Amino acid sequence: MANMQTQKTKMCIQQPHVRNKNWKEVALGYTFDEAKNEAARCLHCKNAPCISGCPVNVQIPDFIKEIEKGNTDKALKIIKETNALPAVCGRVCPQEKQCEARCVRGRKGESVAIGRLERFAADNGVCEEIKPEKDKGIKVAVVGSGPSSLSCAKDLCAMGYRVHIFEALHLPGGVLEYGIPEFRLPKEIVRKEIETVISAGAVLETNSVIGKTESVDELLDAGFSAVYIGSGAGLPNFMEIEGESANGVFSANEYLTRVNLMKAYRNDYDTPIKQSKNVCVIGGGNVAMDAARCAKRVGGDVKIIYRRSEEEMPARREEIMHAKEEGIVFELLANPVKINADEKGNASSVTCIKMKLGEEDEKGRKRVVPIENSEFEIKADTVIVAVGTSPNPLLKSTTPGLESDKKGRIVTADDGVTTTREGVFAGGDAVTGAATVIEAMGAGKKAAKKIDEYIKGLSK
Repeated sequence: MANMQTQKTKMCIQQPHVRNKNWKEVALGYTFDEAKNEAARCLHCKNAPCISGCPVNVQIPDFIKEIEKGNTDKALKIIKETNALPAVCGRVCPQEKQCEARCVRGRKGESVAIGRLERFAADNGVCEEIKPEKDKGIKVAVVGSGPSSLSCAKDLCAMGYRVHIFEALHLPGGVLEYGIPEFRLPKEIVRKEIETVISAGAVLETNSVIGKTESVDELLDAGFSAVYIGSGAGLPNFMEIEGESANGVFSANEYLTRVNLMKAYRNDYDTPIKQSKNVCVIGGGNVAMDAARCAKRVGGDVKIIYRRSEEEMPARREEIMHAKEEGIVFELLANPVKINADEKGNASSVTCIKMKLGEEDEKGRKRVVPIENSEFEIKADTVIVAVGTSPNPLLKSTTPGLESDKKGRIVTADDGVTTTREGVFAGGDAVTGAATVIEAMGAGKKAAKKIDEYIKGLSK
């Protein structure tokens, strides 16, 4: 394992010019020998700093030690004690900013590949889901079936609660199902992970839009002792520039939902998707990379427009590298100011202005400053806007006493999960705005503990 570049090259067997035309998984997992060799690099630190970098506190040195011994099943069991979705997290977590960022090995070289080892254990280990011995007979409602909700539901089931998960769409998984592409997170993996939560005792109800089919108040009146809101942040943001209403302009949410959840890329599905010649994706996060790489596979030349430099891009380095390899062009230090349309109202180009980096702001990030008289145009018959999302206002508008801030995020107490409405808890993107899968899962675990404390307090 000489370096990260070598690791990634070995694990991406398809050539970029081949893989950018199909939907097979790009980054492949370790072989048994590769996993054991990588596990052997772990120093098994006594006060392992890597654990503090994990939002769900996976006992990292313990599971890595079992992989080194060849005990893959035991390794997976250790992970699942705190992580409900290890096969997902091993693929999409930004480990380089979390657990691996605190790895002692990384101080004088390359961190242990904790994420890849977690994926190895999840893909190759077997761990039976154990149902709790005691059924409390108490019902808890969980709104949404994304990573935060699934994490909360699994922990509540383990405590003996009767958990009902209410999902608005026809398939569970939230952003795991509709947002992250097949080539990065195969949906078969998502389904298997969700099945483990259901096997722990949760009841899943799809096509249930809480706030429409039933309100939070109606759930509480129906005998649920508490409600957890893990409904995510599915309301897309736009730039509010001229021309955003032109035909061919999509939010990244809509575009990715058409492709992933509604299988627009498959010939045996009737979901329409625009056949583009020139695509511009606006944004620099993981969602922008996902949208751009999907658009490349659907067909056409793709450019990513980002107002800062590559160094400031919030997307994972791996995702940026894969996008570049697949032929996506990066138009950096450029900011869209107008989307132009032809006489039929179809998008034809994007007018951008060149930017330069200025002084650092209060967060230590360099400000961007437009360069006067530097406007230029980029051809685009499809424009995908990936500049963030906000929580859907439906639950706030239908739940009296549930407060939200000016960005639509549900307001919580200092614990991060207790809302202003008694018996109602919330976490994940619905509270923080769009963040990572593992951070949402951490909130779900915290909420499960708070819900347990709340319900126990009701009987005193």
